[in-house]
Amino acid sequence: MLRRLHKDQPTSFAFTPDNQVWAEAQITKYPEGRQASAIIPLLWRAQEQEGWLTRPAIEHISDMLGMAYIRGLEVASFYFMFQLQPVGRVAHIQICGTLSCMICGAEDLIAVCREKIADKPHVLSADGKFSWEEVECLGACTNAPMAQIGKDYYEDLTAQGLSDLLDGFASGEVATPGPQNGRYSSEPLSGLSSLKEYESGKTQYNASVQLATDIGDTIKRIDGTEVPFLAPWQGGAVATPAKAKAEKAKPAKAVKAKPAKAKPAKAEAKAPKEKPATAKKVAKAEAAKVDTSAVASAGTKPKTRKAPRKSGADDLKMIKGVGPKLEKLLNTLGFFHFNQISKWTDAEVAWVDQNLEGFKGRVSRDNWVKQAEVLASGGETEFATRVKKGGVY
Repeated sequence: MLRRLHKDQPTSFAFTPDNQVWAEAQITKYPEGRQASAIIPLLWRAQEQEGWLTRPAIEHISDMLGMAYIRGLEVASFYFMFQLQPVGRVAHIQICGTLSCMICGAEDLIAVCREKIADKPHVLSADGKFSWEEVECLGACTNAPMAQIGKDYYEDLTAQGLSDLLDGFASGEVATPGPQNGRYSSEPLSGLSSLKEYESGKTQYNASVQLATDIGDTIKRIDGTEVPFLAPWQGGAVATPAKAKAEKAKPAKAVKAKPAKAKPAKAEAKAPKEKPATAKKVAKAEAAKVDTSAVASAGTKPKTRKAPRKSGADDLKMIKGVGPKLEKLLNTLGFFHFNQISKWTDAEVAWVDQNLEGFKGRVSRDNWVKQAEVLASGGETEFATRVKKGGVY
């Protein structure tokens, strides 16, 4: 299937401050020179924030990772989980249309979508609240027919059931995900015939539905301020929306215990319990850890310039591995010309590699010095030729 970027695009994209911290923390999970490996989680976060994946978002993330724009677009257009066109601001409905669901009534669900949303997939409803598409097997065959709405599965659906779900979403109500016919999980419709001894110890809902319900993270947009769910085996507890709101409302000073002047036992008893770290705090800690651990003094700092020559700065984007954001960073450090880069020694390369925040190791990985030597002498690399022809954007 041919997948293209939507014809109408916003002029720019930026992560929310909290999502930016989150994204930068993800990049630190990968070895130096391999930051491009973070492309999928960052694209996914951008989609969660905006609802769909825009060209400015793809280019912004490509810049963050030092990738050519075409590389970011290749990833975004390859995976069908990325929506390259606007979706409903309330929900995007994905109807499973593969064998089990089709036999059990998926066509009736699609008919509901055609009637209540739009006649064709990937078209917004008149009020802009919904969009829909038919997708391949989502792996919930026992509970056919089903649909994925947001992050959750709504299973054992009927045409009337889906219609009611859409009406509820439109009015601001979010139904409990999972089976919609009273079934607990994927047991036989006639009830359990074995493992009945575990009936008394089960949670209110099956594991995935219980988690979705506890987090309250269903069809909403993600801005990065969410309090995460920490499972018992991760040493945490459920962070419900109510707890999240309460935690945000408390000032940071409220969690600091005052030193006990007298009666240590009572003072200790009154000291607030330590709270599990939030995703935001963990991300900031990770990002700070990278900043402080970087050996900025490694190697020897090359000669720099306060400004480009009168003839103007060279287009450093002609060097493979340098995008608009990285070119700006190089200019900030005092590098404007090919012949500056072509003269870097190994020690100077090491210094620059360490000081390219967010792009560390890029100089060595793409051999900038050798590329710059060719460009400084008036020659052209294969990459620079493609740039001039518009093969890289």
